[in-house]
Amino acid sequence: MDINNLIRDNIKSLKPYASARDEFKEFSSDLIFLDANENPFDNGVNRYPDPLQMTLKSKLSEIKNISIDNILLGNGSDEILDLIIRVFCEPNADNIITLPPTYGMYEVLANTNAVEIKSVMLNDNFQPDIKAILDKADTNSKILFLCSPNNPTANSLKADIIEELLKSFQGIVVIDEAYIDFSNEASWLGRLNEFPNLIVTQTLSKAYGMAGIRLGVCYASKKIISTLNRIKPPYNINALTQQKALDRLLDIGIVKTETATILNERDKLIQELSEVNFVDKVYPSDANFILIKVDDADKRYNQLLENGIVVRNRTHQPNCKNCLRFTVGTAIENNTLIKTLKNIQ
Repeated sequence: MDINNLIRDNIKSLKPYASARDEFKEFSSDLIFLDANENPFDNGVNRYPDPLQMTLKSKLSEIKNISIDNILLGNGSDEILDLIIRVFCEPNADNIITLPPTYGMYEVLANTNAVEIKSVMLNDNFQPDIKAILDKADTNSKILFLCSPNNPTANSLKADIIEELLKSFQGIVVIDEAYIDFSNEASWLGRLNEFPNLIVTQTLSKAYGMAGIRLGVCYASKKIISTLNRIKPPYNINALTQQKALDRLLDIGIVKTETATILNERDKLIQELSEVNFVDKVYPSDANFILIKVDDADKRYNQLLENGIVVRNRTHQPNCKNCLRFTVGTAIENNTLIKTLKNIQ
């Protein structure tokens, strides 16, 4: 597959904006910087940040065993997803394929960019229907979004199904791995070089506990990354975010400890939820949340809210009638949730 054929013509011919820090990359404390119209008085953030975030990418490259040339950072994963749509989808002409129930921002971003959405429902086991997807696709289907582990269903998509889609879909396949750190399944990063049409997105919002800094990560071929860099805002990752993320990555042991604790709490919570009398089903989870089916989702949601517990009511999502989604909290929070569920009528 020639990825160049999928990129919009105007993007291929676009001359990217060159910021002051793109033109001069040597950062040295003994230089006098008079090139970027910055305030000269040092307060820690008076200078523009590194537009390519090389220090942070170097650490990610070491942790993930991926070349820096295969990494793009975004202001949250949503910025990355938006950039991908803008690179590959011609407004009012091309389309994306989504697999509901899934992450809602794929649809929002497509609508924002005037890109048609073709939806193919996941089957009853929340797995993709390969034939239905390929039948739905046409010559203008440029991107297939796969969320694995999937939100809101919490399950991982089967590897053999994903592989078949990577081989058969004649466009870009984006695998959204926001919750991969909570799964026993291997990340698709390890197979990035096998599939030129593969893009993997991850985030520091979940296992890394940094939702507040808004940092998403994109892994793809050098060609795709260089094209995304052409259209991204020059200083999309601010200096505070870069430093905070680097501090967290330098203390990766804490991340692993917290992740293990969440997984342990998840297993206990699944067991306890199965014993609540109005819970009809507890779905398997490969994420840091659990989807359950109850007798009346609206009623139970409001009862929990009255008891000071905020969960997510997913009853209006496809194939999620009367389903609630619980994020795994601390041991104290989870115990409070279970106690409340067992006490309400």
